[in-house]
This record gives sequence, structure tokens and C-alpha cells, in this order.
Amino acid sequence: MTLSVAIAQINAVVGDLAGNAERITGFAERAHAAGAALLLTPELALCGYPPEDLLLRPDFLAACDDELDALAARLAALGEFAVLVGHPLLREGRCYNAATLLAAGRRVATYCKQSLPNAQVFDEQRYFTPGDAACVVTIAGVRCGINICEDVWDAGTAERAHAAGAELLLVLNASPYHLNKPAQRADVLRERVAATGMPVLYANLVGGQDELVFDGASFALDADGTLRCAAPQFAEALLLVVIRDGRVLPGEIAPPLSPEAEVYAALVLGVRDYLGKNGFPGAIIGLSGGIDSALTLAIAVDALGAERVRAVMMPSPYTAQISLDDARAMAQILGVRYDEVPIAVAMQTFAGLLAPVLDAAGTNDTTEENVQARIRGLLLMALSNRSGALVLTTGNKSEMAVGYCTLYGDMAGGFAVIKDIAKTLVYRLSHWRNAQSPDKPPIPERIITRPPSAELKPDQTDQDSLPPYEVLDAIVEAYMENDQSPREIIARGYAEADVRRVVRLLRISEYKRRQSPVGIRVTQRGFGKDWRYPITNRYRDPF
Repeated sequence: MTLSVAIAQINAVVGDLAGNAERITGFAERAHAAGAALLLTPELALCGYPPEDLLLRPDFLAACDDELDALAARLAALGEFAVLVGHPLLREGRCYNAATLLAAGRRVATYCKQSLPNAQVFDEQRYFTPGDAACVVTIAGVRCGINICEDVWDAGTAERAHAAGAELLLVLNASPYHLNKPAQRADVLRERVAATGMPVLYANLVGGQDELVFDGASFALDADGTLRCAAPQFAEALLLVVIRDGRVLPGEIAPPLSPEAEVYAALVLGVRDYLGKNGFPGAIIGLSGGIDSALTLAIAVDALGAERVRAVMMPSPYTAQISLDDARAMAQILGVRYDEVPIAVAMQTFAGLLAPVLDAAGTNDTTEENVQARIRGLLLMALSNRSGALVLTTGNKSEMAVGYCTLYGDMAGGFAVIKDIAKTLVYRLSHWRNAQSPDKPPIPERIITRPPSAELKPDQTDQDSLPPYEVLDAIVEAYMENDQSPREIIARGYAEADVRRVVRLLRISEYKRRQSPVGIRVTQRGFGKDWRYPITNRYRDPF
């Protein structure tokens, strides 16, 4: 008995029902031509994932249902060729996360997701009712069970499909990327294989959707847990899998990426899809001569092309000449439009305007430093208004964690590319990107090696205000990503003074983070949908 299944690793667009259906049709035609009997699509491929509160609109759910029927009619031209499509389903007043098998112009069977995730970035219990029944369909003589994403992360659902007679498990997924996620998926699926003895085909979504990036990396495991086929990460793909006599035959396996290559690819895809899917003609970046804006510029150019990226240097009297030199050099290397707009006159004007109304006039503190950042934000947003291009902010996760950023200044913009990238990872990514172009590295070496500075006052460095980044990042990761207590962090060898300082800054900076642009999530917990701390909060961690 031989069954050929094509896995469609699709970049769906939330709400683009007709466009997503057309994409599915194109993949189905390719799969049919390649000799497959079935096309497996990702979770909610028809409407995109996550559709969030669109699912609360009856008109949206009705439109999804109509589009599914239209898709079935279109696929009828392929005869008995079957397509398993993920979609929302309204049934008797309840909404389900469903997968329907289409063949010969009709709906053959429908499965409803049983395990609804409600942690990290997921809140499916807000929208969906869990299903309660296994679904097994026979294709080319092979009995196939259907699961959807979270169903396979815990024991029970896959086992019920096996008990209902399934010989092969088909899993539709919209599993967002974070570091180490691909390995976690494989480990989880091997647990299901070990429990059921069934081979597993895993179809995952690919593409950027607001702060989430889906990396694809669809795969097939044999009945002994051996990886037999794997699609590439961060790109659409059609993966053909052949099952013969209950075993998955060896097929295409895309080579794995290094952690730095994964993260960089996620950032590039996130930028490309955020601007592309939302119709922005290009990007504007405030280039400072520092490493954060340099990495952001390199990512933007790799995502959009140099012709769609504009760099603006806005020097103040505190800007070092090497910052100007390095910014000019990088813009030339990458071939982007580059403008210099000095802000000294604007600083003098604001100082004159504010002098009569500021207490302690003539005192230089963070007030004057923040005015500089806000002048730059004003200029960038003016260029954005005139051109329609989106301002990409350049703040990293370390800064966002402790509030080392200025509201309406360097936080002004529409998309925060490296919002979830700790400063230590910024350096790793910069080294990695330069290594990909050894003959013409895009980031001048001096930007990487010089001490980081906001250059808002003479001889300023970040470590005047913060612990060393390797210490800061480790404390933030332990407290914010892993929910470790201050006592546990101190027990790991970190100085109590540093832990107290970082935890306090994390707590008092929440009001800033709530006003920051959405940014790409690449860790298991970013400052976005999976970080929901109250702004008004008098709880203090025990030390």
C-alpha cells in the first residue's frame, strides 16, 4: 500500500480568504501534478493565523464558510484528489478550530481541534469550543487520523485517533517560532509516535503575522521516530512524502540552521511580511553609528532591498566623528539612500522655548537628553508622513526591559525589529551577518567593537547607567523569560545589588513598554502578547 502526501508550507495572510484559497489551489495543482493523493495544509490556512477577534464576527465566519465551499468547487477539477484544509467553523452557535477534507467538489469529513492552548501567545479558549471526537479518513487505502497543533503536545488526542483505527497521523499546525522551537516540536512528535506507533506528517505555517513569525520546518517522522523528510525554515515549500506499507520513505531533508541563522532569518521574514502584507512602500531607519541601528539596517536591506530603505543620520554636538564616519560607510556599503539632518539648531530652539517654564533652568539632566531623542523621533515621523514609509525602531530587548529608551523619541516608529533581541544576541547576530559577506561585511567592524553609547552627553556609555550587558541579559532572561525569583537568581551567583536594580527597572518600565511598537518575537517570552503585567502594581518580589 503506497500513499503520497504533499505538505503545503504556506504563507497565509490573515483575513485574505480569497488570496489564501488561491494559494491553496496553486499548491494543490502542483501536488496533484507530482502524483500526490492528498495535500496537507497548515492550521487555519484558509483565514490565516491568528485571526484573533475576527473570530468574534459572525460575518467573518460566514465568509470563511462560503470560501471553503468555493475552494471545494474549484478543487473539483482535480477529481478525487483530496485536500485537508484548516479553517474556522461555526456550528450551532459555537466556533471550532477545524480541518475539513475536500475531494470531488465536496466536504468529506471535518475534525475539530480538541486541545486549545491558552498560554504564551495563545488564547484560543477565548474563541473556540474544543472538539471531542476523533476523525479518521481513508485515502488510497491508508487510514489517516487528523490532529491540529496543540492536540499533539499532550498525551490523549493522538492516542484517540489511533484507537479509532488510524495508521498515519496528519497534523495541521500554526506553531510560531522561537529559539529552540524546532527541536521541541520534533521531541513532542516523537513522544506521540512512541505512544501510538504511527508515522506523523507535520505541516506548519510559514510567514510573519504582526509580532509572530512562523518558520515552517514541516516534517515527517517514521513509525520509529526517524526523521524522513523536512522542509526548509522561513520559506514556502511543497514537501512530498511517500508512505509505503506503513513506513515513511526517505525524502528531502533541508539542512538545519544555526541559532544565529534562524533568528536572523526570522527577523528578515518578519520585516518583509509586516511591511509587505500591510502595504508600506519602504522603511526609514534612524542610523546612529551604533550597533543596534546598524543591525536593524542590515536586516531591513536583506528583507526589502536597498531601494526600499532610507537611512537618516541626525547628529548632535555629542555625536562622535567616528559615528558619522561609520554611518556613512555602512550606508555606502549597503547602497541605501542616506541623509544627514543635524539637530543642534533644534536643540537650541527647544532649550530657548523651555527655559522660561522648566524648573531649575540651566540644569542638564535626562530632560535635555530626552529632548534630543524626541527631536530625532519627530524628524523621522515627518519623513514617514511625507513618504508613507514605515519607521523601524532600533531598540533591543535589554533596553526595553529596563526602560533605557525614550518615549516619543527612539521608541517612535511603527515596527520594532529587534525588540526581542538581547544586546548580547545583537552582537552575535552582527558577527554572523558580517561572516556571510566576508568580502564586503555590511556592518563596519568599529561599530561592533566600540563601547555602546546613546551619545546624549559627553563621554557617555551604556554602562554608566546599566550593569554589563552579559549580566543584565542573564538577569532579564532568568526573571522575565523563565519566571525565576530574585532569590533564585542571586543563588546563581549574581550580585544582589544588580538583581535588585534590574528587577526594579523592569517593574517601573512597564508603562513605557505598553506604548512601544509591536516587534518580532524570537524568544519563548517577548514583551508582547505573552507578557501581561499590570502597569499599576505594588507587588514587590521578596529578596
